[in-house]
Amino acid sequence: MLLRPLFLVIFMFFCIGNAFAKGTDSPWQFEVGVSAGKPTPIMINAGVSKDNILFRVEGGGWHLGSNEFWVGYRGNLAWEFFHELPFSLDLGISGGYAFAKAPNEIHRALNRAGKRRYVRSYNYKETLDISIDVRPNIYGFFTQLAIPLHYFKKHDEPTVLWRVGYAYRF
Repeated sequence: MLLRPLFLVIFMFFCIGNAFAKGTDSPWQFEVGVSAGKPTPIMINAGVSKDNILFRVEGGGWHLGSNEFWVGYRGNLAWEFFHELPFSLDLGISGGYAFAKAPNEIHRALNRAGKRRYVRSYNYKETLDISIDVRPNIYGFFTQLAIPLHYFKKHDEPTVLWRVGYAYRF
């Protein structure tokens, strides 16, 4: 499914990065990775940094049926502390959108019993926010915590957004 091509792409970035990035003293660095968390379960991320300023985008989605899917994306602008060490700490601001929809069998049964539509036949979550975030990294593994400052759209919104994953830098 989606995981096999995803791992193949990450492996190719790993090989290309090792082949061409060794021995360069460029202030530019690139990253590619994968993460899991809330509100979007799985995301692929890519980023670029120059010196200590980092710009990162993440996105992911999954479609299981007409009323069962999720999608989300986030952008992040951060300042990276301890840039030259194997561990780092990113502090920044991010914004993103997430939407998820899943069938609700109890609501469907209620609508069938009443022969009318009383309630939605699905559950959904939707957020559009601006957040401040902290992301500690050690040897590519990271944990990202974000606290939303403002919601532009919200329905069943989380109070803390989190992600764990791995990002390869080259």
